Amino acid sequence: MSEPSRRPKRVAQAIRDYVANFLVSQVRDDRLRHVVVTDVRVSDDLSMAWIGVRLLMGKGSDVERRQCVKQLQLLAGRLRRSLAPVLGLRRIPELRFEFDEGLDAQQRVEEILQEIGSQPASKT
Repeated sequence: MSEPSRRPKRVAQAIRDYVANFLVSQVRDDRLRHVVVTDVRVSDDLSMAWIGVRLLMGKGSDVERRQCVKQLQLLAGRLRRSLAPVLGLRRIPELRFEFDEGLDAQQRVEEILQEIGSQPASKT
């Protein structure tokens, strides 16, 4: 009964490892030089894979983020074809790249908490 949830996790880990290695060893595009894979989620039916990425060097502007994701989407077909023998599945998941903003949100929450903690308590 737990098999359906374990298989997508195994496939996601294999995709994450392969994509990270692929970006380092196969891609020569300078715009993708500082991209790191942060997370991969695969649908239960293995038809879709969402790949979270970040820029290693700083947060990047909105334009840089969009350009990064756009360039990765252009590579998705080539990447998907090269993934086929690695995954050994009948049907390879469709790859969707998205910019992972999780760390940005976490940092903002920490900043807000620090601001609240540094304000003097009001006496009413």
